[in-house]
Amino acid sequence: MSQLPIVAIAGRPNVGKSTLFNRLTGTRAALVSDMPGLTRDRREGEADLGGQSVCLVDTAGLEEARPGSIADRMRQQSEKAIADAQLILFVVDARAGVTPTDVAFARLVRAAGKPVILVANKAEGQKGTDGYYDAFSLGFGAPLAISAEHGEGIGDLIADMAAALDLKLPQPKRRSRKGDDLNVAEEEPEAPAERTKPVRVAIVGRPNAGKSTLVNALLGEDRMITGPEPGLTRDSVASDVIYKGRPIRLVDTAGLRRKTKITEVAEKLSASDAVRTLRFAEVVVLLIDAERPFEKQDLTIGSMVAEEGRALVIAVNKWDLVSDKQKMLKDLRETVADSLAQVPGVSLVTISARGEKGLDQLMAAIIKTYETWNRRVATPRLNRWLQEALGRHAPPAVSGRRIKIRYMTQASTRPPTFVAFCQRAEALPQSYVKYLTNSLREAFDLPGVPIRFNMRSGENPFDKK
Repeated sequence: MSQLPIVAIAGRPNVGKSTLFNRLTGTRAALVSDMPGLTRDRREGEADLGGQSVCLVDTAGLEEARPGSIADRMRQQSEKAIADAQLILFVVDARAGVTPTDVAFARLVRAAGKPVILVANKAEGQKGTDGYYDAFSLGFGAPLAISAEHGEGIGDLIADMAAALDLKLPQPKRRSRKGDDLNVAEEEPEAPAERTKPVRVAIVGRPNAGKSTLVNALLGEDRMITGPEPGLTRDSVASDVIYKGRPIRLVDTAGLRRKTKITEVAEKLSASDAVRTLRFAEVVVLLIDAERPFEKQDLTIGSMVAEEGRALVIAVNKWDLVSDKQKMLKDLRETVADSLAQVPGVSLVTISARGEKGLDQLMAAIIKTYETWNRRVATPRLNRWLQEALGRHAPPAVSGRRIKIRYMTQASTRPPTFVAFCQRAEALPQSYVKYLTNSLREAFDLPGVPIRFNMRSGENPFDKK
């Protein structure tokens, strides 16, 4: 995405930058709320301008802030996005009119020396008229009146963006209804067949475990806002990295606490976004704080990952602060074996995100677990193993009749899912299904990933009689 033209959306808090980002990318990736300052990190997305793709960057609201504060770190991220961009969409609130903050940051944007499109958002209805005319005073020329929420004026904005970037667009078809001229990319467009899709990796854990620091270390740049304050990250922000020729999409998420402790609206939105990211990830890295290892919330998150069928890697951060490493590592492995028994053999890697230690081992564990999660076992091998497993430990007899398992196959991967056909499947004890699952995991080297083992009543569907 970095090779595409970069367009940054800038402006003070609560003018509708994230809503515009979602509208242009055709997603709901950015959190949206009436609460000002909800966005903190830069978020990138791909927008399709009539067949031409651009990298769109949503930024935190520009605010005056004292050095070292969270708002100051947010502003630094926004300024970096402006510096990297080829085009800036400077957004103002047409209903609120031009404020002193708009004027101050219009000077900052102008100093960047980049092409600027002045966007007067929330211009629907009579209330937006006065503020629209006020925007002329900012010195960026005529503002473009839009409503990001309702899709009004988006077609004109796309045309202006394409012209500013010197992109050639096909002639648009005339539409009669407002908002119907929108032409943006759908969420997660299908990549060309010849291109390798990036492995989607979500970094999850409790607040202040070091998730953003880890993402920055893996990227080799200060991409995410970090600091000692818990809960800095709010959006789930994706960043791309290449590891040994393999594209990886890292998604930093907000810290997850117990529901009973979440009271603020912003944290509720962030937690919901983090859980959604977890469900759509392929590999989930559960980041543990070595100073407070495996609290109840860590194990709850691990169980959630297993229930969703995601591949799981556990990373223990701040390992450089541990004095008796051998004892703690032994205790950690025992806790994982006891509390996450549904995914035996899960990879456990010790790292120091701040010291950039153990990162290669972590990335190697991610790739290995991802490949295991995608592994497919040939049907003849499965049935040879099945006969051996039945020979070692035959199914129990129920009501005087022994249950016969006749045939099995792998139905799907991601996670590995197997189906066995037998008589009276409903009567087979779960303890025996667990025996088959563990034996299968060991025989075909499937550690650390969930395995779905389903029993079906009926004859072998491939048995030609």
